Amino acid sequence: MNINATLFVQMVVFFIGAWVTMKFIWPPLIRALDERQKKIADGLAAADRGNRSLEEAQKKIAQLDADARARSQALMGETEKRAQAVIEEAKVQAKAEGDRLIAAAKADAEQEVVRAKDSLRDQVAVLAVAGAEQILKREVNAQVHAELLNQLKARL
Repeated sequence: MNINATLFVQMVVFFIGAWVTMKFIWPPLIRALDERQKKIADGLAAADRGNRSLEEAQKKIAQLDADARARSQALMGETEKRAQAVIEEAKVQAKAEGDRLIAAAKADAEQEVVRAKDSLRDQVAVLAVAGAEQILKREVNAQVHAELLNQLKARL
């Protein structure tokens, strides 16, 4: 065999192999690589969007948390004000009720004093009549001398 013929045949086989590779093997391989590259790029873009979405969600959560804390502080302040108002109102009502009870007790005490004075006047009148009866050694008629006894009661 001739070395030139061998080289020529090898060259023809090489070019046929290269042509077959470029025509049938290379395009699906390039397409698969492009699809994989596109999937990777899409995945990276989705991850980037997810990170941005996560950051936005964290910002919203922080804002909502701050708003909730502010609202709870405002509600606590308002509740404390209401509690103080209720306490003050209860104090005023208790003071008014205490004053009313004291006034009622004073009125009752005054009535009792008046009743006691009347009772004492009646008893003094009876004692005065008894004393006068013993002094005069005769019985004094209380009905006859009622006017005199009423004047005596009035002076006492």
